[in-house]
Amino acid sequence: MSARVRWAGERSFLVDLASLEEVMAFHARVVADPIGQVEQVAAARTVLLVFATAREARRAAARVGDIDRSPAARAAHRETTIDVVYDGDDLSEAAALTGMSAEAVIAAHTSGQWTAAFGGFAPGFAYLAGGDPRLRVPRREHPRTAVPGGSVAIAGEFSAVYPRSSPGGWRLLGRTDAVMWDLERDPPALISPGDAVRFRAVRALAVAARPASAPAARPPAADLRVVSPGLLSLVQDRGRPGLADIGVTASGAADTASARRANRTVGNARGAAVIETLGGLIVAAESDAVIAIAGADPHAQIRRRASDADVPAALEAPVLLQAGDELALGMPDAGLRTYVAVRGGFDLAPAMGSRARDTLSGIGPDPLRAGDRLAVGRCAESAVGVPADAVGDEGGGDEPVTLRIRFGPRDDWFDESERAHLTRATWIAGERSDRIGTRLEPAPGERPLAVRPGDLASEGIVVGALQVPPSGEPVMFGPDHPVTGGYPVIAVVAAADLPRAAQLRPGTRIRFVAAP
Repeated sequence: MSARVRWAGERSFLVDLASLEEVMAFHARVVADPIGQVEQVAAARTVLLVFATAREARRAAARVGDIDRSPAARAAHRETTIDVVYDGDDLSEAAALTGMSAEAVIAAHTSGQWTAAFGGFAPGFAYLAGGDPRLRVPRREHPRTAVPGGSVAIAGEFSAVYPRSSPGGWRLLGRTDAVMWDLERDPPALISPGDAVRFRAVRALAVAARPASAPAARPPAADLRVVSPGLLSLVQDRGRPGLADIGVTASGAADTASARRANRTVGNARGAAVIETLGGLIVAAESDAVIAIAGADPHAQIRRRASDADVPAALEAPVLLQAGDELALGMPDAGLRTYVAVRGGFDLAPAMGSRARDTLSGIGPDPLRAGDRLAVGRCAESAVGVPADAVGDEGGGDEPVTLRIRFGPRDDWFDESERAHLTRATWIAGERSDRIGTRLEPAPGERPLAVRPGDLASEGIVVGALQVPPSGEPVMFGPDHPVTGGYPVIAVVAAADLPRAAQLRPGTRIRFVAAP
């Protein structure tokens, strides 16, 4: 069987393979001898390859059929035993689905050895294969918005432990206090691909507290002080691409175009750290600083200490904050996210090579709090200026926001009429939306999508993917999306439209248009 390419947007594709063994062999070879990808994600039957440009992706797609998929030699790995209290919310349902008693499900889960086939979904999440085949159960029809950290679960042919609270649709059998991900441990993941894992049933877990990671050290110098953090104010940069194999998504600024414009306005390199906020942020300058604001207009005001007067701060214009001045952001009338850049960039301690806050994994600087002191770097890329690119549509007005999409990689899970319905219907950005994803609801008078019944093996996901759970209400994934998922992706938002998608506030009406 030849490897099949399934496009996921214009810069990434899935390589469909015949077995988990082929996946592991293909993945090992593209890691050892890359074909230009910036990310690769192994999954149950596919390998996702992500590229920096569409041209590089097209060139690589022509080469995948020539890559050797014969079994690769495996190195020796560790064996880990995980203690589990089997009192999960889905234990009885899993027993009913398998035709076994709850006691038999526990016995089957603990009797054999599991092997970590690949990582993904989230940091420290390992897909464990090779267990008792009687435990194969489908995912929940409606995934939970928050699965407690430490939950032990099964779905399809796999078992796993959720490292921390996150969305998920697996069946929960029990819980453990094993620390699956710890940045102060080398390697951070308790389980790595190839490791052997055994589960052991216990009546209670150890009462000792989990080791707490020390907070990231902040530079002693301070140039801006947070007076009020507003709504979800985070430090962001270009993220940490290249770590998806260990479950770490790239993250970074949701609206990359606005973050880039803010940085360009103050003369920073495009990857300098900025503040991303939903509004209400107030910062005070402890020394002179040049700042710029981009994205959704927060009607910002500068409170001048010298004159005791408030003056407006325009979007995408360099503004001097003198020592003692305050910058106060209001709430945007249109759009969702505002970006604040300072000349020199925010000089916080990086985590895994980036200052970005990943809200799914918890990696990166904590959300800003009142009293936080933010140091500013002492050099910038170029002179203060103005951005050259135009400001995009921030989603205001009564007309729906239009987003271009490319169908795939799993549009074949939908009838032609359902693919047409995706582009004909009007959708609404739901209230339960965040940096992980925007939950879409049918507008009044519309209906959800109808998806083919069945259970899709977990596979890699890209930002902008429109994943459709059995409810038929798509989730449009954002920068902190899980690395893998198990519901079909009908289409992916065009890369050029991702900044516009990041500015969709709850209640915004959306139309999708198929890109040529």
